[in-house]
Amino acid sequence: MISLYRLKNLFLIGPMGAGKSTIGRLLAETLELEFYDSDQEIEKRSGVDVAWIFDLEGEEGFREREKKIIDELTQKGGIVLSTGGGVVLSPENRKWLANRGTVIYLMTTTEEQLKRTQRARKTVLSQDAAEIRAKLASVDQDLENLYDEIAHIRICTDGCTVKSVVAAILEELKKR
Repeated sequence: MISLYRLKNLFLIGPMGAGKSTIGRLLAETLELEFYDSDQEIEKRSGVDVAWIFDLEGEEGFREREKKIIDELTQKGGIVLSTGGGVVLSPENRKWLANRGTVIYLMTTTEEQLKRTQRARKTVLSQDAAEIRAKLASVDQDLENLYDEIAHIRICTDGCTVKSVVAAILEELKKR
């Protein structure tokens, strides 16, 4: 078992469809840490889903809510936090994530994202496949450098099982 003192906090970042929530739950269970999903925390506290917040308040309103949640959750100890794909757009979020725990960048290709997000029940994007593909490719290009800037560990999730990704994360954590 990896020492909780060495772990501190584990923060999962990456694009939509990289597997952050699913992998985060199993990682937290494996390490006996508390799991949080920033989007779920926003939904729980606001009483509405993320898509509704985007529709009513726009991205700016959502990002303000997200920033408050990220600040609060990253101050906890011994947690696994799955973040939304755009969390790194905020310089404050990047600072808090990088300085308050180990940041794990879950990487995936646009094609894999498309497959995974089409299976998801909820998405803030239109269900038109061509539109989704273009949006995902655009977001990837914009955010990739920001993800990389704060990542302590990088893991590709394409073609991997959840268990194998968690095993790869644990192996990387042992090296630290």
